[in-house]
This record gives sequence, structure tokens and C-alpha cells, in this order.
Amino acid sequence: MEDIKELIEEINSRKPKDYEKMDIEQISNELHKVMEFEQTVLKKIKLFEDDHQDQDLIKYAKMIYKKIIERETLLIQETYLKKIDSKYLKSKN
Repeated sequence: MEDIKELIEEINSRKPKDYEKMDIEQISNELHKVMEFEQTVLKKIKLFEDDHQDQDLIKYAKMIYKKIIERETLLIQETYLKKIDSKYLKSKN
């Protein structure tokens, strides 16, 4: 059960970065990192499920990871699109 709690703490400790200050390549790299984190979390959750660990904690871990990954992904997408639009519009002028 401690492993699930550690995973929950790891998920909760993720804080969005200031993507506005990053260039497009850095933002793209951050998106890859978020996707890798998501895959790692899913693998760990699957192992916990296979070990028949505390189902309530597993459900909670799934819920928070989805919300946090969704929030980070949306922030990255918004910033990425703004920067692409800005760069594209500047190049057209």
C-alpha cells in the first residue's frame, strides 16, 4: 500500500511549468515528458491492480493522474498553439 501512496504523492507533486517562457522546441519536449510520465503511471497502476492492492487508492490514483495530466497537456497545447500562431503571423507580415 505504501507504493500506491508514493505514486499518489508523485502525481500530486507535479506542478505545471511556465510554458509561456519556453520556446516551441522546449514545449514540445515538455509534452513528451508528460506523455512518458503518463505511461509510467499507467504501468505502475496496472501492477498495483494485478497485485490486488487497495482498490480505493488505485481509483484515487487514476482520478488524480487523469486530472493532472489533462491539465498539463491542455496548458502545453494552449501555449504551443499561441506560439505557433504568433510565429506564423509574424512570418506572414
